[in-house]
Amino acid sequence: MVDFKRVTADFAVAPQITADDLQGLAQAGFRRIINNRPDGEERGQAAHDDMRRLAADAGLDYVYAPFQGAPTPEAITAVDAAVKAGGATLAHCRSGTRSVIAWSMAEVRAGRRSPRDVVELARGAGYDLSPHLGALERLTRA
Repeated sequence: MVDFKRVTADFAVAPQITADDLQGLAQAGFRRIINNRPDGEERGQAAHDDMRRLAADAGLDYVYAPFQGAPTPEAITAVDAAVKAGGATLAHCRSGTRSVIAWSMAEVRAGRRSPRDVVELARGAGYDLSPHLGALERLTRA
């Protein structure tokens, strides 16, 4: 099964998952998968429609919120809605970094956590978001 990193009790990130990971993720207690990776970004990557169907077969909700570079407003909104829905959620992209950045922006924008809190939580999961602290702080003033 994919090596995921817990950011909070109910949110984790991982590099690209495969169809073979889905049943194990459901058994690990996840209720929802967020795919932050656009289709076709890398050769051999499963299409999101296939993963959505296989996730449903495993009893998982599936959210497709792709982006490259900085998270789009739509991706942040989708991550926010998934987190608000409750239950353990795993977001994935190529390395997990994109997913943890989108989560941090959703948390700050929604007022659930401070910029410094999300940076520390991400650090605990092995992701350095300190270069993004200024952008996260600007979200609190937006």
